[in-house]
Amino acid sequence: MSIDYQQKIPNNVDLANDKALQRALEHWQPAFLRWWDEVGPEGTSGYDVYLRTATSVDPEGWAQFGYVRMPEYRWGIFLNPAEADRTVAFGEHKGQPAWQEVPGEYRSNLRRIIVTQGDTEPASVEQQRHLGRTCPSLYDLRNLFQVNVEEGRHLWAMVYLLHRYFGRDGRVEAEALLDRRSGDVDNPRILGAFNEKTPDWLSFFMFTFFTDRDGKFQLSALAESAFDPLARTTRFMLTEEGHHMFVGRNGIRRIIERTADAMKEAKSDDPARLRALGVIDLPTIQRYVNFHSSVTVDLFGSDLSSNAATFYTTGLKGRYREQVIRDDHVLKEATYPIFEVANGALITRQAPALNALNERLRDDFMQDSISGVNGWNTLLQKRGVDFRFTLPHKAFNRQIGPLAGCKFSPTGEVASDAQWALGVRSWLPTSEGREFVQSLMGRVVEPGTFANWISPPSSGINEQPVQCQYVRFN
Repeated sequence: MSIDYQQKIPNNVDLANDKALQRALEHWQPAFLRWWDEVGPEGTSGYDVYLRTATSVDPEGWAQFGYVRMPEYRWGIFLNPAEADRTVAFGEHKGQPAWQEVPGEYRSNLRRIIVTQGDTEPASVEQQRHLGRTCPSLYDLRNLFQVNVEEGRHLWAMVYLLHRYFGRDGRVEAEALLDRRSGDVDNPRILGAFNEKTPDWLSFFMFTFFTDRDGKFQLSALAESAFDPLARTTRFMLTEEGHHMFVGRNGIRRIIERTADAMKEAKSDDPARLRALGVIDLPTIQRYVNFHSSVTVDLFGSDLSSNAATFYTTGLKGRYREQVIRDDHVLKEATYPIFEVANGALITRQAPALNALNERLRDDFMQDSISGVNGWNTLLQKRGVDFRFTLPHKAFNRQIGPLAGCKFSPTGEVASDAQWALGVRSWLPTSEGREFVQSLMGRVVEPGTFANWISPPSSGINEQPVQCQYVRFN
């Protein structure tokens, strides 16, 4: 399905033949551009950036690369091709034809799901607005901007669904997506993690590794939806989401690599000495891992959720890779293990699987995250460094669900108030640690040059050399 780039709003949904919808989206477009100018990447309107732009939804050749000014980026509406005779794969409508329109009885819940997903997209752009000031290289600056424009396109994807299928209510919600602001006291973003600051590039890489991975699993669950336009939309969004996680995984790896090399040169693992050399010590990186992992774990919601059960039973949101799971895909009699605290200890008990769907998705996320952490440890092992990164236990530092406010160590042991007070400085980033990381953040824009605290990548973008001028300042 090729994308029509002759239209004001590029699309593959035949927008030209739906004049009412076209007018509504063209009315929304200037507001989107104002939002981008006000809280998008700061001071970048004149930059030419080497960006990837979608040209089709064919996985064999879906994008082209070239220099684009971000305000002129061709945001648009792209759905995967329709699957002939697709049926619902789970819930009480299992086996029935997938829906091409919104069933009236599910309208409110479906709108809520789309709005919540849509709200995360502009939020992350707002969180990353100032990072260009302190980029460690042009390569990294370009990757930041690529993530930003694709988050903007993902917002367009959700706004299309709201305008096309939800009438006046959808238009109101689409406008509200541009009105909320990350971290705003009076009108914040819907989910807590999207109101956190992203003050430095280590935080940015952690965000793209962990929080965009949450996006992968949420989008994968929505890609199973009985509402076919939502499923087709999120499947194409997943194509773009993969790059965002690569930016995080590779960015953290390059920081670790640079630190490991400095440790070898200095013949020391002393954090103070390494900081004096201008690199980020491994215990500080681990604290950032603990924080960003735990904040992201909360994004999956409460361990037991009646809403999750309703969404699944009614066919609105499935599980990760629903169709390869070997069960009845109805789950009325099934159970799933969850954690709870009993008599001062963390124990496992079986809960109704329908109510524990958030927990199952959280476990899928944790397992997927471990693969990245293992890759960093392999790098350290090859360099003869004894330190090993770990993913904190999913009960650690929880702010949502029955474990919220309970104190656990990163390895999952129940901690007393005194043990928490003693251990927290070694478990979570300290103000001193954050200040040190931010002290390293200086703008490096000479092509092929990188900040001292991060190694160059092993290869450039789209077969371009690492020293390519990925961003041209005009």
